[in-house]
Amino acid sequence: MPPTLGVPGRGPGQAGRGCNRRPRGCPRDLLTDRRRRVEWTSSARRGGLSWVQDSREPGPGSEQPPEETTRSTSRRGGPWLEIPRAQWSQLAGDSPLSLDRATIEYLRELDDPTDESDVEQVYLPLSQLIELHRTNRGRLWGAQNRFLGLSPDTTPRTPLIVGVAGSVAVGKSTTARLLRELLARGENHPHVVLVPTDGFLMPNAELEARGLMQRKGFPESYDLRALLRFVMDVKSGRPDVSTPVYSHTLYDIVPGEREQIHSPDILILEGLNVLQPARAGHGDRTSVAISDFIDFSVYVDADEADIERWYVERQFAYRREAVAEESNFFKAYAHLSDEAFGDLAHQVWARINRPNLRENIAPTRPRATVILRKGPDHRISTVRIRKI
Repeated sequence: MPPTLGVPGRGPGQAGRGCNRRPRGCPRDLLTDRRRRVEWTSSARRGGLSWVQDSREPGPGSEQPPEETTRSTSRRGGPWLEIPRAQWSQLAGDSPLSLDRATIEYLRELDDPTDESDVEQVYLPLSQLIELHRTNRGRLWGAQNRFLGLSPDTTPRTPLIVGVAGSVAVGKSTTARLLRELLARGENHPHVVLVPTDGFLMPNAELEARGLMQRKGFPESYDLRALLRFVMDVKSGRPDVSTPVYSHTLYDIVPGEREQIHSPDILILEGLNVLQPARAGHGDRTSVAISDFIDFSVYVDADEADIERWYVERQFAYRREAVAEESNFFKAYAHLSDEAFGDLAHQVWARINRPNLRENIAPTRPRATVILRKGPDHRISTVRIRKI
């Protein structure tokens, strides 16, 4: 199976825990062993919430080694507030759900079970939290202008940039679409634009020329300069910008086609690598990363085995959908038996998506503002919010 089967994105035609202090019976080495994952939480809870620590190895750019991070944060209760779904759902209060079943079915992925209860209990409170950040960011912008004696005309307010990250097949695209709709239907009806980073993948011909087709979806397969330039233009308040268009039917960039974006209030940037930190440049120079311009970020998380299963199931769904489309990428696999196609999908996962998840995507998880943790049923079970 060609490596493009493992390309990040959607279907054809579609745009750790810890504690304050060591509980009785918990081995001391769990607090300092960087290779292990702390799975217990503090017994001190208030109102169903708990302060927790993610002791999974920090991603690139962490300021402290994992051992020191574990020791220093455990004394302060850990950097995360973990909220079970039942408590999180109460935060929406009496706010009405503005999305009906048909709209949700249209927005979600082919194989995604997200329904009205998920939107009401998880995504609605999350959209309200994002709007809270946007509102208070606007107040800070105004206060800063007054302090500096600047006119709003000379320093226009720039968009809030929301990053949505996670593995292929984990459901980040559904998350991004739902947030776009909920935020746009909020009280102030902001102009919300969703931009998948797939459009900034290099064209297949360029990837072939560079020997990167087997690395499609890895950071080096993106035109990072163009992506960074786009984000900087949006963040600086430039009124009209554009992005390349990626076709998931062709599994390639559409030549000469661009999507125009006009002065968004909120830009949702969805992709595998949007939370990666800056990497050292030549000499002593430090490069700038996309994550430097993100104001609020969401990481969609799940166990690796579950993600692999969802990935394979998604490939089957894409193949079923491609039966009536001659130009569809998955049409080429229609002749394979289910067993053969499933074996190939698992091979692509092992060769491309699993290494990318382990090397580049999962290490960025601690950088997120919010982590949405999914269970084996593909539904969000807990919400984790970074308090620092």
